[in-house]
Order: sequence, then structure tokens, then C-alpha cells
Amino acid sequence: MRQEVIISGFGGQGSVKSGVLLANAAMLENKYCTHFPSYGAEMRGGTANCSVIISTDEIASPIINEPDTIIVMNEPSLTKFEPKLKSAGLLIYNSSLIHRKPSRTDIVIIPVPANEIAEKIGSIKCANMVLIGAFIGKTKAIEIKSIKSSLAIVFSKLDDRLANINITAIEEGIRIPIC
Repeated sequence: MRQEVIISGFGGQGSVKSGVLLANAAMLENKYCTHFPSYGAEMRGGTANCSVIISTDEIASPIINEPDTIIVMNEPSLTKFEPKLKSAGLLIYNSSLIHRKPSRTDIVIIPVPANEIAEKIGSIKCANMVLIGAFIGKTKAIEIKSIKSSLAIVFSKLDDRLANINITAIEEGIRIPIC
């Protein structure tokens, strides 16, 4: 099993932290993983993305040329990474903020109204967790129990209320249907 993922959005949307969460969950499952963040010069509000590789075999390089999956949180990320996605790859995007449809027809596309779901749950800040849930639900690359355990590690200062909101967001994302 090997899953190469790029997660991208504006700084502050949690794309890089989502990657840290996935990598930690992979380690909890004794899988090999890499996490390679990239930030734009602007920091918060600028571009931010990360590459995550999860594998049952050793990983030679953290560089991803043709990802299996891309998770995009804004339109500039869709424009940049959609062409790089491998044929038959998985594109998960935040349909709350991205109003144009992806152009490719050779990939699996999952639009996720992440912001609306996050608002209903109680915090717009967990929109990234909804998208991570959609990724887990479709790929099964990580088990839900590992993601929940990883939340406590990555967000160690999270109070119980916010931890529960994040868990609910992930669970809601898992239930997103494939179009």
C-alpha cells in the first residue's frame, strides 16, 4: 500500500497541519511516512501545501511528481495541482470555496462543502478535518482510530470541546458520497 497525497490551501486553512495529522496517524499504524511542507512567502493568507506519503514499504524520497490524491482548499490550489494528479487519481476539493468544477474527466472527484459542514458542527476552523475525513473514507489509507489518536498528539492543547468538534468533522467527512 502506498498513498501519495498533496494537501493545499491558503495559509491558516490547516493544510499543512492536516498533513502532520496524517503522517502521525501513519506512524501510529507503524507505516512509513513522509511530510514535506511548503509555504508561500506571505505566511498566513499566502499559499501553503504539503506532500504526504504513506506506505507499507520504505520511502526513498518525499518528492511527489504525480500524486494519487490531492486535497485542495482553494481555487489557486485546484489550478496548480489538478494537472499533476495521476490518471484515475482522487481529487477532493472544498466546494464551499471553489466554485469552478475541476476540468479533468479521467479522475475521481469528490466535492465537499467543508465550510458549511464545519459551521454546522460548531467551528469553521475544522473544515480541513472534514476534507481529511473524506480522504480517509475513500482511500482507507489510515484508520479512524489512528486519526483520533493523532489528534491528541498533534493538537495537544486542544480542549475536549474542540477535540470533539474535530472528531465529528472527520466523521462527517468520512460519510461524504462519491459523485
